[in-house]
Amino acid sequence: MASEDENNVDLTATLGHLGLPSVIVSREGRITWMNEAARGLFGDLEGVIALASTVVPEHAPLARREFERKLDGVPFTDYEVDVVTRDGSRVRAMISSVPIPGDDPDRAVFAVALLDQQRLLTVEADLTPRQKEVLHLLAQGGSTEQIAAELHLATETVRNHIRYVLRGLGVHSRLEAVVVARRLGLISDT
Repeated sequence: MASEDENNVDLTATLGHLGLPSVIVSREGRITWMNEAARGLFGDLEGVIALASTVVPEHAPLARREFERKLDGVPFTDYEVDVVTRDGSRVRAMISSVPIPGDDPDRAVFAVALLDQQRLLTVEADLTPRQKEVLHLLAQGGSTEQIAAELHLATETVRNHIRYVLRGLGVHSRLEAVVVARRLGLISDT
């Protein structure tokens, strides 16, 4: 028979790979954990008060009420608010959240955000076919030189495409671009 420790799963490690932005918020409203999708969308906000940094001011009262309902024992709530992404964009999000059972004040509520698909389509529409090709090759681990050789382009041209892809996705690194592009469905793991 397996012991209790053997049956415990590090749920945050598992949820870290979830494709939807997800956070854990403390009883005081501070973000205590974020998955990669949330970091890609909002930046690293661990330790920051969630409502002050993610929800637009006019929707903060609704988000605050829903958070307090969770702390009062309501099993789950779904609601819509506009959120502000790390690049300053305003996006409509459906927030689904549940209280985390137990006495840990740092783990009070788990929330997942489903973003407005229109923004995602806008990002894809903003990338040219060549930039999408470059993004796919980045996802396969291609270096600037390898991508240039594959596409028969100058390395500086590839660098320009990469810069535009990073800007279009609102990210700062090639790895982050691949993570965000996978989350947005612009590229797949195959």
